[in-house]
Amino acid sequence: MNFEKITPNLVEAFAAIVGREYLVLPADQEGMVRYTHDETEDLRYLPEVVLKPKNAEEISRIMQLCHENRIPVTPRGAGTGLSGGALPVHGGVVLSMERLNSIIAIDERNLQATVEPGVITQVFQEAVISRGLFYPPDPSSRGSCQLGGNLSESSGGPRAVKYGVTKDYVLNLEMVLPTGEITWTGANVLKNATGYNLTQLMVGSEGTLGIITKIVFRLIPYPTQNLVLLVPFRKEEEAAAAVSRIFTAGIVPSALEFMEREAIEWACRYLGLEVPMAADERAHLLIELDGNDMDLLYKDAEQVYEVLETFDVGDILVADNEKQKEDLWRLRRSVGHAVKSNSIYKEEDTVVPRAELPVLLRGVKEIGERYNFKSVCYGHAGDGNLHINIVKGDMSDDDWNNKLPEGIKEIFRLCVSLGGTISGEHGIGLVQRPYIGIALSDVQLRLMRGIKELFDPKGIMNPGKVF
Repeated sequence: MNFEKITPNLVEAFAAIVGREYLVLPADQEGMVRYTHDETEDLRYLPEVVLKPKNAEEISRIMQLCHENRIPVTPRGAGTGLSGGALPVHGGVVLSMERLNSIIAIDERNLQATVEPGVITQVFQEAVISRGLFYPPDPSSRGSCQLGGNLSESSGGPRAVKYGVTKDYVLNLEMVLPTGEITWTGANVLKNATGYNLTQLMVGSEGTLGIITKIVFRLIPYPTQNLVLLVPFRKEEEAAAAVSRIFTAGIVPSALEFMEREAIEWACRYLGLEVPMAADERAHLLIELDGNDMDLLYKDAEQVYEVLETFDVGDILVADNEKQKEDLWRLRRSVGHAVKSNSIYKEEDTVVPRAELPVLLRGVKEIGERYNFKSVCYGHAGDGNLHINIVKGDMSDDDWNNKLPEGIKEIFRLCVSLGGTISGEHGIGLVQRPYIGIALSDVQLRLMRGIKELFDPKGIMNPGKVF
């Protein structure tokens, strides 16, 4: 890709649009450093300038300049991504959405909300809960990630198993095209069969087609009651097999999470928490049931117990107060950070039909033995989404850099052979790009590249990602 460098005249033009206090140059090392990385491994890329616009109009003017001058643009939310999607691999402009952080309206009559993309996910959730409403998608980084980033990756989280992922709550988007045009993608309605679905095309597009500047979400009533269970298993594969059995028994939990023993041990040390575990317990399921009637939830829990009795399980912990529930969820959400604090690692975001989870888990361990890597597995078992943290440990640098990618390819080929794919919620971004041909055919890739070229004829939007 041939891009131009940013000239001093362009810097002045950008400063005139956003204000000099909302422009960061490499000379400001302290101000710049946070924009050089996200949560993907230890990768670092330096942009030529960081811009912090406040609205669609400013973004439009910036994009017109970048399009005219062939300057690469990397949109950025909070930088919590795990596939390198926010890394400015070709330099150019990092377009930070942090100032577009308003909850514009919560429409209680129509169960909708209009927000800007820089709103923190948990802040938005708490705002609608205060009105008795619910926005269910809750990625593990919900306390720091932004809604625009969630849309770019179509993020999921634990409650996707019952309520769906980000894409299932998006009605309409305001976006700025790479050429600077501002448009809406749809309408604020629940049903829309008018032309192609541009809204859903933007969701999951990883910042490669345009910049989202407003979001219209649908909301649902907030469930007021829940039960949380932590279930220990003596065999990892039995824990994975129990997932599908719970659903075939007619129970749809609001969350159903899988954690290997080591994932819990590392998270406990990281947080300073204690979870009692017998020496022979190898994995846990964290199960949440929610609704508005505790009597019905207890009946559902009884059915879950009946399923679990057919497996080799230990003593089931039922969280009996809000703090215990919060601690269990904090434990689950911190696993990735705990692994990262222990070792250099790579996180692979695999997904298969949930009944195939035992096969995937067994296959990952067998591949690890052949390629001499250790893995810590956990994730959203209820929707077949297994996060595989590959730990460098005592692997040599040569094996880590040259041998491991072949092992990762085997994992992805296994996922595809089981009817799955290579990313459930983290996206392709930079680090998964070499593997995309395992999951997508030449026809699919040709269609996607054609869409990219139509939206972004000069290829300036988040270049180096996905393809």
